[in-house]
Amino acid sequence: MDALILSCGTGGGHNSAGKAILEELLKRGHQATMFNPYTLKSTKLSSGIDHTYISTVQRVPDLFGAIYKIGNLYRRLPFRSPVYFSNRAMNPVMEEYLSEHPADIVIMPHLFPAEIMTNMKKHGLPVPKTMFVATDYVCIPFTEETECDAYVIPAADLAESFTAKGLPEEKLHPLGIPVSHAFVSGEPKEAVRAQLGLEPDKKYVLIAGGSMGGGKIEKTVELLSEHFKDRADTELIIICGNNQELYQKLAKQETAGIHVMSYTDRMADYMRASNLFVTKPGGLSSTEAAACNVPILHTATIPGCESHNADYFCSHGMSLSGELTEDMLTQIDRVLKDETCAQKMIQCQRKWINPNAAADICDLAELLVG
Repeated sequence: MDALILSCGTGGGHNSAGKAILEELLKRGHQATMFNPYTLKSTKLSSGIDHTYISTVQRVPDLFGAIYKIGNLYRRLPFRSPVYFSNRAMNPVMEEYLSEHPADIVIMPHLFPAEIMTNMKKHGLPVPKTMFVATDYVCIPFTEETECDAYVIPAADLAESFTAKGLPEEKLHPLGIPVSHAFVSGEPKEAVRAQLGLEPDKKYVLIAGGSMGGGKIEKTVELLSEHFKDRADTELIIICGNNQELYQKLAKQETAGIHVMSYTDRMADYMRASNLFVTKPGGLSSTEAAACNVPILHTATIPGCESHNADYFCSHGMSLSGELTEDMLTQIDRVLKDETCAQKMIQCQRKWINPNAAADICDLAELLVG
């Protein structure tokens, strides 16, 4: 099977999902390629789209929330979105690419490539089998105007969220959000801590804002640092992602009990070594944490799909969710001190999250291609 994975860098989660599928396809001996489709038009265009999104999320998250809300209102109108029409210009370059590099299936963990392939179908251009992979625990705006052969959704109890927007139930496959093999299997906590140079008997709180280092992470660090300042048994590990400005600020606050890092390719190990993961509720990072069986606190939520992610996880017992009030800090202490409380959350994660989604998605791709 020859598979093409199309994704964009508007948030690290989409690319991480694509890479997880790519990893599994290559492991099975299939031919697979992954790239940002807008690079076919120009690298300046692709980087511009990514940069605009990331800057908005980092600097004015409320604006992103407003745009998401407008998208939800727009989807009620009886015609296609600007996202669909703006992607029409991609038809010629994508047609040329596919004619020169034939694929059996196109897998898309991002809406924009799905809009491109739908545009091509509408204009009678030849298109391989297509699969859309949702990376948030909600049907995001304009998913319903795409026409794919299959839609992979995070969970069976979310099917109504998608069918209510007009997606055919028979095309929905509740296989989960794909995560890399590193998050699925790893060494025990004690062994991972030894490898990372962490102490075996301490409590570690891992703080991250996703691969972009987004969210109100500075305020989160300030509040948690103050809360744990007199506790020698608890330390903070802060991962800033690709946000170098944030890293430079927080690095100045580093002490014996506060460890600040920029990007790391050992995120799975740090999750596995931690007693609590504090993060904005990205669909991918939350799923990765659940696959690692680490208790989660969702905070600094960026309005929009992250709100739905936080609601889903919290309502299913897989995370705490909210601002760092005194009550929330008390709940955090309970998770850190009471192993029964932590294990209850982990059991819910095991019940609701499919850590083998990447493999199941590849099974589906093989079935679609035949």
